[in-house]
Amino acid sequence: MRNYTYVRVPFENVYVLGIAGPSDAGKTTLVERLAERLSERGSVATVKHLTHSPDVDTDGKDTARHRAAGAQATYGITDDEGWFATGADRTLVDALDELAPDYDYALVEGFSDAAIPTVALGGRDHEGARVTAAPTADDLALDSVVDALHEREPYETLGSLAARVKRSARQDRAGAIATFTGRVRERDGPDDDPTEHLAFEKYDGVAEERLAAIRSDLLDRDGIFEVALHHKTGVVEASEDIVFVVILAGHRAEAFEAVEDGINRLKDEVPLFKKEVTVSDEFWAHESE
Repeated sequence: MRNYTYVRVPFENVYVLGIAGPSDAGKTTLVERLAERLSERGSVATVKHLTHSPDVDTDGKDTARHRAAGAQATYGITDDEGWFATGADRTLVDALDELAPDYDYALVEGFSDAAIPTVALGGRDHEGARVTAAPTADDLALDSVVDALHEREPYETLGSLAARVKRSARQDRAGAIATFTGRVRERDGPDDDPTEHLAFEKYDGVAEERLAAIRSDLLDRDGIFEVALHHKTGVVEASEDIVFVVILAGHRAEAFEAVEDGINRLKDEVPLFKKEVTVSDEFWAHESE
């Protein structure tokens, strides 16, 4: 189960909030109220857990036949530009990764086992970090929920970071985007015990200051127009992404150099600590080791 937060230089925030609880606790009502309130601040997307395929009782029932014939995903588009999408193999993480580049908020209804910041209604247990709890949606003060959400770390992906650097006011002068993605290596050699996950902790406050300083130094270089740096903390499973560096630059040479310097400085200067958990052992080490 994924259970991570993020170390990230402020750039543009993509906040994810889960709403979990029994059917009579008012989950959908709370999603509606939050969507209305948050839409005053930015763009909002929602994801709802379904107990059956939308093909069962909607005008999109033929999409089930399309998928049975071999289609991996299907879309329905109406004349008035309304639409829906279905797919055989889409997880919540898949959906959030797709939404992250284009939305400021994502409200997730009914996924109590998701490791995301969560409002717990009706005493519902959940995997994510609790933002607040109440018997029903009517017992919550909306402003306090919104304030608590903004105290959480945002959700971010390589795609969302790349999309945001492209929106730079200086993007018209850029001819290159270079990126680095670090991921959890399962093993160094064929006979090594496989790594199950890494657990990262940060030195609060200092980590953000160091990341901001690195970003500022890179932005001061000639030909560098935007920089995004991002490192997850918490538990990151084998084969999952850990860290991103994204550079918008005039030319490829300065872009590649800035990416390499960015990741090297991040690993050397940002106080992050990791615990590696293999099938037979676990141990702590500084992130740069």
